[in-house]
Formats: sequence, C-alpha cells, structure tokens
Amino acid sequence: MWDKKRSNATHQGGKVGISLLRGSGTCSGSPQWPWLQYVSVATGLLLAVVLALSHAWCVNAIHENLLWFSQLTEVEREISFRTECGLYYSYFKQMLQAPSIQEGLSDLIHDNLTESKRTINLLQRMNIYQEVFLSVLYRSLPIQSYLEPVYFYIYTVFSLQAVYVIALYLTAWLLSGSWLAGTLTGVWYILNRVDTTRVEFTISLRENWSLPFLALQVTTITCFLRPQLSALQQKVMVWLMYVTTFCFCLTWQFNQFILLVQALVIYTLDCADFLTTTQVTTLYLVQVSALLSVWLLQFCNSMILGSLVLSFIVAALFVRHCQSGLKTGSPLLRLGKLLLHSAMVLLLTCTINYLAKRVLQLRSDEHIFKFIQSKLGLGSTRDFDASLYLCEEAFGLLPLDTLERLAGTLLLYPYVLTLLLLSGMLAVAALQNLRPKGGSAEERKGGGEGRAVAFRPDVAYNLLHALFYGLLAFSTMRMKYIWTGHMCAVAAYGVCGAELWTLLLNTLRCNSKVLLRLVRYAVPVAMIACLYYKFWPKLMVELSELREFYDPDTVELMTWISTKTPKWAVFAGSMQLLAGIKLCTGRVLTNHPHYEDKDLRERTKQVYQVYARRSPEEVYDILRATGADYVVLENSICYERRHRRGCRLRDLLDLANGHVMDGPGENDPDLVPASHPRFCEAIKTEDAAYSALFTRTFQNKTFHVYRVKQKRKKSSKTSSEASGTQ
Repeated sequence: MWDKKRSNATHQGGKVGISLLRGSGTCSGSPQWPWLQYVSVATGLLLAVVLALSHAWCVNAIHENLLWFSQLTEVEREISFRTECGLYYSYFKQMLQAPSIQEGLSDLIHDNLTESKRTINLLQRMNIYQEVFLSVLYRSLPIQSYLEPVYFYIYTVFSLQAVYVIALYLTAWLLSGSWLAGTLTGVWYILNRVDTTRVEFTISLRENWSLPFLALQVTTITCFLRPQLSALQQKVMVWLMYVTTFCFCLTWQFNQFILLVQALVIYTLDCADFLTTTQVTTLYLVQVSALLSVWLLQFCNSMILGSLVLSFIVAALFVRHCQSGLKTGSPLLRLGKLLLHSAMVLLLTCTINYLAKRVLQLRSDEHIFKFIQSKLGLGSTRDFDASLYLCEEAFGLLPLDTLERLAGTLLLYPYVLTLLLLSGMLAVAALQNLRPKGGSAEERKGGGEGRAVAFRPDVAYNLLHALFYGLLAFSTMRMKYIWTGHMCAVAAYGVCGAELWTLLLNTLRCNSKVLLRLVRYAVPVAMIACLYYKFWPKLMVELSELREFYDPDTVELMTWISTKTPKWAVFAGSMQLLAGIKLCTGRVLTNHPHYEDKDLRERTKQVYQVYARRSPEEVYDILRATGADYVVLENSICYERRHRRGCRLRDLLDLANGHVMDGPGENDPDLVPASHPRFCEAIKTEDAAYSALFTRTFQNKTFHVYRVKQKRKKSSKTSSEASGTQ
C-alpha cells in the first residue's frame, strides 16, 4: 500500500509497485486506443444514471405500494406525512395557498400559527428553505394542470435519492479508478435500502434532503485531495465543496454536529501529516463559509454561531498558527507536541464555545448536550428532554441485526477487510511521517523526496470518514444512514481498487499485471452476478407487494376539526399529532416536533402534563396559559405499552414530577405517590371537578377532544356547585 521511494518502484518479474500517492489506473483500456477511454467513461456515467434512476423508481414504487398513495383522499395523503414530516410539508402547502410569493414569505417570517400566543420567524427557527424553493418553483413552472403539488414534492425528494446514488458511485470510481466500483456501490446501496435510507416513509425528514448533498460534498473533497490537480481544477473543486456544504447545512438543523465530526477527520489527517497546510486551511474555511452563509440566510440564527464546529475550527486554526514548529524534531518530541497541541485546541474550543453561548444567551441546543451526557452516564437520568431521546429506539445503540443484514448482501465482509488493511497502512504511514524528513507534507508534495511512506490523501480522508461516522452510527442508530451509504463506496473501493489486490497478490507472491487486472474485474463482476441471482427475485416480490393506508380514526378527527371548529382555534396535544393537525386543518398549535428551542421544550413539557398525575385545576391553568381552546388526548399515549416501564411518556412525566411510576417494579426512594389521579384517565369519568373546566366535544376509539372553557368558575370548588355550572 505504500511506495518506498529510495528502492525500486517496480518488482522483479513484471510485478507492479504500489503508491497510494498516485491515482489508481482507470478502467478504460489501453492508452494506444484513446477512443476506448471515452467509451469506458461514457459507459460508467450511463451506468451511474441507470442505477440512480432505478433506485428512485424503486423507492417511489414502494411508497405507492405501501400506501396505495395514488388512490388516497387529500386528507389521507396528508396524514401519511407522519410526525415532523407533516409539519415541514405544511409550510410547502402554506406557501402554495398564499395569494403571492411575497405574502407567503411574509407569513413565514411573521408566523403566529405554529406556536400560539407567539410570533416567530420560521425561516430563522427551522430549515425549511427547501419547501420555500419548491413552492416558488412549482408556482413558476407550467405544470399545475397535470402534476399535483404533493407529487411534485415527493418526486423531488426521490430525485435527490438518485443524486445520492450518483455521488456514492463517483466517490467509489474516484477512489478505485474503475466504474465497476461505482456499479457495485449502487447495487449495494439499493439492496441494503432498509439500512441506507428510510425515505419511502419519511419523505419530508430533513436528512432526506441533506444527505445527498453531504455525499456530493464527500465526492468533491475526494476529487480535491487527488494529486496533480491544476490550479483551475482546484478552484472549481473548492467552489463545488462550498456549494454542496452550503446546501447540506441549509437543509438540516443538525448540520453542525455532522460537520464537527468531519472537522475532526480533517484535524486528524493534519496532525498525522497527510494533508498540506493549504488543503487543511481550505477545507476548514469551506465549512466556515458555508455555515456563515446559512447563518445570514437564517436571519442570524445564534445556534450556528454558538456551534461547537465553529469554535473548534477557530481554535484549531489559531493554535496551528501559533505552533509553527509543530512538525519538527524527533518522533518522540513531535508526539509530545501533538498531544500538547490537541490539549490546547480542546481547551480553547471549550472556552470559545462557552463564551459564545454566554454572549449570545444561547440555550437552543441544551437538550442535545443533555442527551449526550445522559447517554454517557454523566447527566441526570430524570431530565425530561434527554429521556425523550434516550427512550427512542432510533437514538439507542446500533442493533446487531443491522450487521447481519449487511453481511447477507456481501457488504460487511469486504468493508471490514478494507477498513482493517487501510487502517494498518495508515498507522504505519503516520508513524513514518513522525520521522524528521525536513519539512511538512506541503514541502514534500512534489515527488515525495525523502519521504518513506506516501499515503493517498483522498483514500486517507475516506478511510477516517468511514471510521468516525461508523463510530457515530454504532453509538446512535439514527446516524447509521450517514454511514451505510459511504460504507458501500469504501467496500467497493476495496474490491475494485488496484492497491489492495496488489498487496494481497504480493503477499501470495503471484503478482502480475495480467492477474491483477483479471481479479480487479472478475471479482466485482462475480459479486454483482451473485447479488443479482440472490436478491433480484426478492426485490421483485417486494415491489409487487401491495398494501393500503388505513387510519380511519385520524381521518375522522381531522375531518371533524376542519368542519366543526373555528379557523383560529388553538389545539394542544402531542407533538406528533399536532404536526398533522396543522397540515390537515391549518389550526393553531401550542407545540410541535421541531424541538430546537428552549421555550418550546418547556411548553411541551407543560402541555404533556395532561398525561401526568395533576389536578384538573393545574392542567386547566397550564392550557389556558398557552392559549389552548381544545386539547386532544390519545389512548395510545395514556395507556401506552410500546415502551418499557420507565420509558413510557407517562413514566417520564412522573419521574420529572417526583412521582412513583405505574405498574409493578422498583421506584427510587425519593419518589412519592401522587395526590391526584392521572388526568387523561380521570377526565373520562366526567367527574364534576373536570366537567366544570372541560367539555368533551369529540371522541372515537383513539382520540378524545375536550374544549377548554374560557373562564374558570369559582363554583368548581365544590362538586354540587360545579354540577350547577354544567
């Protein structure tokens, strides 16, 4: 995997040498036949488009078959946008219903429907520029007569999945020099759809918009780090990196945490001397520029300025500038300098971030750090916000059955082998780079004079990208979708790249150009044939499986709200249900699933007291304080069985209120029995204390809706007087 510069570059007997500093050969035929190169490139690009469109068609067909979407009524289609997906899609719908684009934007900037008794700037608070852009595009194009808005929306998201596949395809092609690697990547991505995407049933989720741009950014970084680019090519790559990073950041509120991991990858490569000073600075500044551009578009959102990634980049660049002799001296001295350097960067990062949050009075992302602390066992286990995350399966550890599925498609084994071999080579190269060789990587960028080991920086970046995001995926299952797609590209590089096969053949002492080319092309073709034989029938069965959307209780609720309640009525309830109420009915909400606001989180906790053991008077005061006219109670929450004891919503509220939990099991000794019954159960008895304050206006098997009376009557203090008020 490395090139010994002061020894022969080739082996005796026609065996080829290896250099990760140079790019791999292309799958384009002999140089004597240049037209074959054009044919090969055209074939590779055509296959990329075919695989991308195939994947987009597959997810669209599965989405249609799961719901019979084309036959649903409008309200049923909107209900299918579950939880926060419905909230985001509602803004696309709102922009289309506005009299003009200008009025639609004004309503988003001065919104008083999403949070009752508050006017908020949605473009500042949420990442919904994609909905704005799509609504403007739909209104501008002459397609309204034959393409419904909902189809325009979902087709756009599915098209981004095609872009995602193309980006992974190109990354594998750039790394290996063979479009067979891209083909294998696309096939793996499609076959592992359960673990690579969930777009078919969470269409509006922010990650489905942003991850294709992250994959494109990785492709541009891979190309940028390739050696021997011209000055013009480097400038083009820098601009492409900026554009893709900007689009990624603009479309997902968690961008800062993903970029932080990426910044740590860049920092590690810098410390190990795999990147030049110019490359490191450029990559950092691209991240900073993209984040600041989004900060401006989001009306100076303080959450971006107070992000850890910005603090880290400022600290890393400042300390690096101050320590000019970091990469000089003996290996032991350099190692000591690196440890001191890292400690200084960490300390300065924490200091800058602390001061930034104090100055900006930033508390929007507190819940994320509470979640991380609780996950590591460092924070309170009773914190309501952190427990909401910890009790969800998506935020738990990666299940082992994920690895079983990945192994079943022949993806896991080459990925692990590639990762182990490359990690070993990277470690050896890093140790060699510690030796005093008269300068940094930038000074040795040329022919590699005096350098014992040269490791291709694009390979090094993708290796650490796979390692770091793999660790993130194992710690939090929801993050696996960032890892598994790139995992396909890295595994395909291992199967189709010349370097690893040359290493293996050299070890077996049977390396030759003919044999190398044979195995590079025969093995991936054989794997693709095997995957086709094994999974094509299963894929056809899956695509032919027909189901149907069926949720009559929710349809009945939304229809009742739309027809029987005032347009400006305010509804309280669970975050997930209220997002659907806003989309289907346009009513005002007390709270919603976009959790990145301290005041909203506190309000949500208060509204959820309807599922706690609280007196009717306390719940009434809470709901009136939020301006609620109606409260929707869900049996699935009040009598929840999906989660284990201690993770049910009513248990989280009991713990936060200091009350013992329902059911058999242990309770902490400081918890006390509640003095009131559970509100969501007791209100159904229509006891006078409850009926004096709430009137039931709708019910079915799933939902109970109560109108919150406008004025709390003094006569509710006694049962007889309360009965009189009815």
